Amino acid sequence: MQPSEKANIASQTSSLGEIAPLAQRHGTVVTTTDRPEPYLRVENVYKQFGSFVALKQVYLDIYPGEFVCFLGPSGCGKTTLLRVICGLDPQTSGRVIQAGQDVSNLPPSKRDFGIVFQSYALFPNLTAVQNIAYGLENAGQPKAQIKARVQELLEKVGLGQIGQKYPAQMSGGQQQRVALARALAMSPGLLLLDEPLSALDAKVRVKLRTEIARIQKELGVTTVMVTHDQEEAMAVADRIVVMDNGHLAQVGTAYEIYQQPNSPFVADFIGVMNFIEGDIISTDQVRCGQTLLQVPRNDLPVGQKATLAIRPEDVHVVSLSDSNRSHNTLTAEVEGLEFLGSNYQLSLHMADITEKSVLVEITAAEALKFDLGIQSRLSVELPPDAIRVFASEDLSAQVLLSQTTFDLMDANKQESL
Repeated sequence: MQPSEKANIASQTSSLGEIAPLAQRHGTVVTTTDRPEPYLRVENVYKQFGSFVALKQVYLDIYPGEFVCFLGPSGCGKTTLLRVICGLDPQTSGRVIQAGQDVSNLPPSKRDFGIVFQSYALFPNLTAVQNIAYGLENAGQPKAQIKARVQELLEKVGLGQIGQKYPAQMSGGQQQRVALARALAMSPGLLLLDEPLSALDAKVRVKLRTEIARIQKELGVTTVMVTHDQEEAMAVADRIVVMDNGHLAQVGTAYEIYQQPNSPFVADFIGVMNFIEGDIISTDQVRCGQTLLQVPRNDLPVGQKATLAIRPEDVHVVSLSDSNRSHNTLTAEVEGLEFLGSNYQLSLHMADITEKSVLVEITAAEALKFDLGIQSRLSVELPPDAIRVFASEDLSAQVLLSQTTFDLMDANKQESL
C-alpha cells in the first residue's frame, strides 16, 4: 500500500474520538479495548460510469447503531455510494463488508438492508397495511405474525388509524412513514435512506426527521441517510460524511465538521463562512490588505498566499468607543441589514482587510445596543481562535474540481450519482 493510500484511509475512516460522542449519548464509556468492530466497512471502493469516475478510493467504517449521513452537493457521489452499499450499483473495484461478511458481489436480494427511496416507491394498488406486509408475506411468515408486526410498525410511525388507506389517499408525510415502516418490517441490520424528506415541505420535514431519529434510536438499527440538507444532517447524525467529487472530504461529528473544517470546501459547504485573502507573515500573523491579523499558529511558510475563514456568528460587534481594542478589532461600515427574527444579519464593508462584504450575525437583543442602519459605522473583532487558516490554492483547487465534475457529468449525461 502506497503512503498516499494510507493517508487516505487515515483521513476517511473514523477514529475512537469520533465514535465517543455516540457512546456517551448511550451512557457508555469508550475505551480502546471495548471499541466495537465496524458493522459496515467500505474498503477502497472505486466506481466508474463510462469515462466518469464517480467514487475514488473510498474507505469508511460505520459502527453498530450509528446514524451516519452522507452529505454533499449534487454530483458528489453520495447516492452512488449508497447504491454501492446495497448492491444496486456494484462497485468497479473494492469491497463492501457487512456484519463481517464480504457482500461485494452479492445481489441486493441477498443483502441485509431496508431502504426508503426519495420517491417512497409505494405500491399504488396496495393499502398501507399491504405495503408494509409485502416483504413479510414474500418471506412466508405466518399471517398472525404478519398482522401483529404490521400493526406494531404502524403504531411506531404514528399511523395506527390509516392502515386501510391507499398511497393516493395519504399526504406526503404519511407516505414517507409507510415507506419507513415497510423498510423496517423485516428487521434489517442496515437501514438506508435516500433523501427521504426532500419532497416534503419545511415544517413536515423538520417534524419527520425528528421522528426518524427517535425510531432509529429506539430500534438501534445502523442507519445511513443521503441528504443535501446541511441542517438535516447536523440535527440527526452521529457522524457526517461530507463528500465532494467522489471522495470523502471529511468525516466527523456535526460539531467537528462545523467548527473544525479540514478544507475550504467543507468550510464553505457547511453553514455560512467568510473568506478573507492574505499573506502569511509569521506562524501566527497574516497580512490582509494593510492590516496584520493575529491567527492561530500554523505551519504555512512565510510569503504563502492564505485564505482566512471565519463564521458570521464568530465576528464580534463592539462599541466604537471601546478602549480595549485588540489587534483584530477593525472599523466597518454597514452595507446591508436583514432582520431574521431572533437575529440580525449584517453585511459589512471592511476596506482595511478585504473588498468583499463580510457577513456578521448578532442577536436581536445585542443589536439594540448599537445604532444600526445602512452606512452606520461599527467596530468589529475577529477573535484569533475563531479563524481557520488555509493555503489559498486549496480554495481555487476545490472550485476547479467541482466545475470539472459538473462538466464531466454533463458530458456523460449522468442523471443521478
